[in-house]
Amino acid sequence: MAAAPALKHWRTTLERVEKFVSPLYFTDCNLRGRLFGASCPVAVLSSFLTPERLPYQEAVQRDFRPAQVGDSFGPTWWTCWFRVELTIPEAWVGQEVHLCWESDGEGLVWRDGEPVQGLTKEGEKTSYVLTDRLGERDPRSLTLYVEVACNGLLGAGKGSMIAAPDPEKMFQLSRAELAVFHRDVHMLLVDLELLLGIAKGLGKDNQRSFQALYTANQMVNVCDPAQPETFPVAQALASRFFGQHGGESQHTIHATGHCHIDTAWLWPFKETVRKCARSWVTALQLMERNPEFIFACSQAQQLEWVKSRYPGLYSRIQEFACRGQFVPVGGTWVEMDGNLPSGEAMVRQFLQGQNFFLQEFGKMCSEFWLPDTFGYSAQLPQIMHGCGIRRFLTQKLSWNLVNSFPHHTFFWEGLDGSRVLVHFPPGDSYGMQGSVEEVLKTVANNRDKGRANHSAFLFGFGDGGGGPTQTMLDRLKRLSNTDGLPRVQLSSPRQLFSALESDSEQLCTWVGELFLELHNGTYTTHAQIKKGNRECERILHDVELLSSLALARSAQFLYPAAQLQHLWRLLLLNQFHDVVTGSCIQMVAEEAMCHYEDIRSHGNTLLSAAAAALCAGEPGPEGLLIVNTLPWKRIEVMALPKPGGAHSLGLTPSPGDSAQHGLCSCSSPHLTAAPAAPAACVRSARGESCMPWGAGTVLGYFLTTEGPELPCLEQVTDGSVTLDNGIIRVKLDPTGRLTSLVLVASGREAIAEGAVGNQFVLFDDVPLYWDAWDVMDYHLETRKPVLGQAGTLAVGTEGGLRGSAWFLLQISPNSRLSQEVVLDVGCPYVRFHTEVHWHEAHKFLKVEFPARVRSSQATYEIQFGHLQRPTHYNTSWDWARFEVWAHRWMDLSEHGFGLALLNDCKYGASVRGSILSLSLLRAPKAPDATADTGRHEFTYALMPHKGSFQDAGVIQAAYSLNFPLLALPAPSPAPATSWSAFSVSSPAVVLETVKQAESSPQRRSLVLRLYEAHGSHVDCWLHLSLPVQEAILCDLLERPDPAGHLTLRDNRLKLTFSPFQVLSLLLVLQPPPH
Repeated sequence: MAAAPALKHWRTTLERVEKFVSPLYFTDCNLRGRLFGASCPVAVLSSFLTPERLPYQEAVQRDFRPAQVGDSFGPTWWTCWFRVELTIPEAWVGQEVHLCWESDGEGLVWRDGEPVQGLTKEGEKTSYVLTDRLGERDPRSLTLYVEVACNGLLGAGKGSMIAAPDPEKMFQLSRAELAVFHRDVHMLLVDLELLLGIAKGLGKDNQRSFQALYTANQMVNVCDPAQPETFPVAQALASRFFGQHGGESQHTIHATGHCHIDTAWLWPFKETVRKCARSWVTALQLMERNPEFIFACSQAQQLEWVKSRYPGLYSRIQEFACRGQFVPVGGTWVEMDGNLPSGEAMVRQFLQGQNFFLQEFGKMCSEFWLPDTFGYSAQLPQIMHGCGIRRFLTQKLSWNLVNSFPHHTFFWEGLDGSRVLVHFPPGDSYGMQGSVEEVLKTVANNRDKGRANHSAFLFGFGDGGGGPTQTMLDRLKRLSNTDGLPRVQLSSPRQLFSALESDSEQLCTWVGELFLELHNGTYTTHAQIKKGNRECERILHDVELLSSLALARSAQFLYPAAQLQHLWRLLLLNQFHDVVTGSCIQMVAEEAMCHYEDIRSHGNTLLSAAAAALCAGEPGPEGLLIVNTLPWKRIEVMALPKPGGAHSLGLTPSPGDSAQHGLCSCSSPHLTAAPAAPAACVRSARGESCMPWGAGTVLGYFLTTEGPELPCLEQVTDGSVTLDNGIIRVKLDPTGRLTSLVLVASGREAIAEGAVGNQFVLFDDVPLYWDAWDVMDYHLETRKPVLGQAGTLAVGTEGGLRGSAWFLLQISPNSRLSQEVVLDVGCPYVRFHTEVHWHEAHKFLKVEFPARVRSSQATYEIQFGHLQRPTHYNTSWDWARFEVWAHRWMDLSEHGFGLALLNDCKYGASVRGSILSLSLLRAPKAPDATADTGRHEFTYALMPHKGSFQDAGVIQAAYSLNFPLLALPAPSPAPATSWSAFSVSSPAVVLETVKQAESSPQRRSLVLRLYEAHGSHVDCWLHLSLPVQEAILCDLLERPDPAGHLTLRDNRLKLTFSPFQVLSLLLVLQPPPH
């Protein structure tokens, strides 16, 4: 006779079920305690330690020595290889048998020479299935190898996750045995945990909640853990509950397997290669067992690493990609930072990534995938469009400290008006585990209820890898269509976005940047990495430009495509969102600096080779090629080499009369007045100008009486110094601060009355947790001006082509600064060459310039354009931007006048009220305790201007500061006649890139990238002097536009731009004469 129904107390009933599945309590008699049955130790265990990450074939040849459970191994970043010899007991025939393995290091199981599964305790992967069902004829003995890295899933921080790694940390093997696994117990545990989740998640006011709790309670009543024959009855109760379906209007959750792997972060690049193998081989194993399981994987660089290091695994990845289960996403080389890389570098992320995916997997990605980056540039929608992508997934704005972003599904409109569909998984995570709580949060948290009825649910351990587990999959499959919950379907990103697109009429639009209100310190941390990034972007730009000109001019020149691809990929790798941002351990920062050195070294070699090709076969003496790599005329002072290693100053104009690239040479052995154009110039798509000279004398360009006014320098008795070049007049007080900056023509003062510019300020910089990442708003309350000693200002260069003054400044007892303030003839800005010896802890150094300008908006350069941000704190959205990012310039203008602050390697900035502030150095101690310690060199410049910054040439000035004229040795005589390759008729249009086309069959095609920089509609003419056969518009992936053929008239192309539009041209060159 059945037991009479009993009243149930909510809490005791709930806790009764919890204890029945608990891994901590009553495991002697509860269900969890029966998950594994009989067990036995492994037959033989042996190991060896190595500081190297050895290939399998080499490792198995090493000398293994006896080992046992409980052994310790290390230190950090070493590897311990275990040989595991197994003998399965005869009595286990018909049973599922696992190798149970627990260690605090990350493990990878090798079987028959191939990786088969990752073993990571933190990733809930502590057993490897030897056989689903041991057969009568199956071998009883086998040998496995387990490769264990001496680091955890998230590195080896000393005391906390983001602390600097503990170099002496030791790791331990705590379990290594064979055991029988009870799959039926596992499935019951999944059901009971889900029912508990539903009861808790829906709460006491919900009918379905009680149904779930009572079902679970009844399952406990009928299920005897010691008698498996009772399990089917309990299973039937659960199936009846989960078989009750929801209605047609239920929200649909698209569950996609995911495994975010930081390309480097709290571990070095080389460990990431193994993390990829451990994580992806485990995902493939899950795909074999679960044909409906779909796994999304981004970052071409990681796939390329696995292809090189694990070819067998890579072949299987390609096989599962063909089945549609392993889905490449993102389209980029790495998941790069969304703020700091240049526009061209962002294009190259997609160009390298999409081409890799096309070559290796037969198709390009249709969605951009950047879940963990610290903000998103307003030019990303246009760049995505140009690379064949209209869909974007991220979730990082859920980390906003101040304001909750108002949408999870919306259209994002970029700087030029391009729109893409954006989805933020409403669960605000890319590492879900399939719990009911997460499923309910995904629906409840959705800020677009009524507008979007589909959401992404990315499940799997992430950051340090790991990925999904069978338990997660079992949970999600069980929840596929259950009354009281949203529908859950195992799905792909393509299916998700297709569903969102099919019902998108009600979606809202967000215009402009997606600014993350957190991690603002990443614009400044690790200044040397920032400097390397900016320098290497310039070097690769210059190499491509000169090599393109050499290709066009010389039939013998071979464009260094393979070398440039390698160097670009190094730069793109360093633009990963935890490297260029400086939020990585010391080991990664050092590797990044080595990458930059490789780019510098090989880049300079390639520059020399291109220069040699441009000079080949020309008459005249040897000399120097002076190269202007920008698309406009320039007159600048250069330091030119003299015999014995000394330098003299020379004034070098670039060729021509409009925006251009050119090569110029000087070969006259006597001093003369400067000619109107250089003796020999080549003008290129980027405006290169080269000038050689002989015997240590600057030849061809000299200052004449008709030239620009020479700078005059005056030091008065109070120790102050005045510099004046006829364009601007600069007055420095005796400590080097700027007391006056006057635009000479109008007499307009740029520095606020009663204030001083070039004021260094120090702030306390102690964030709440994320040390290298965050600078908090309250740091502004700790401002301390750094005051210098009167009398330290000294005259450097007195007049001539250049005037300068310099001073020393003691920042603190441990840190000091020296600076040369430089004003050149004809230059519209004053430069501040700065050297800092920095030895601080949790301090932030900035430099301030109070402007005699009033405006509610300041302008900041971003990729391929600029945008405005408020200078006030009216709303929480305004004051959350107390520290922002910019590229080469920022500007504060009122009608008719403005002040621009330029820089050569800085990114952190702010304008509050009328004070322009440039962030210079931070001193965080985690995850790199040495971050920013040591010597730094950088330059910033101040440019007052009449009218708008566009008309005044601020954009061109910032380019000129960042792309100095090059002086390259000409091993053979330099060109004797001037030559201009390109010029652009409008100053609003910037010719940003000239390169060889990626897939030119004859390798004789160039790609030009131009953009509208002023924010205007403009028609312009592009003048060409190259032997162009055909000109076609193309996209950013260099695919020709079928309707994009352009008419070449008198060596000119007419181009039409809308505001901030980026255009790419494919120029097919005529065959070289034989």
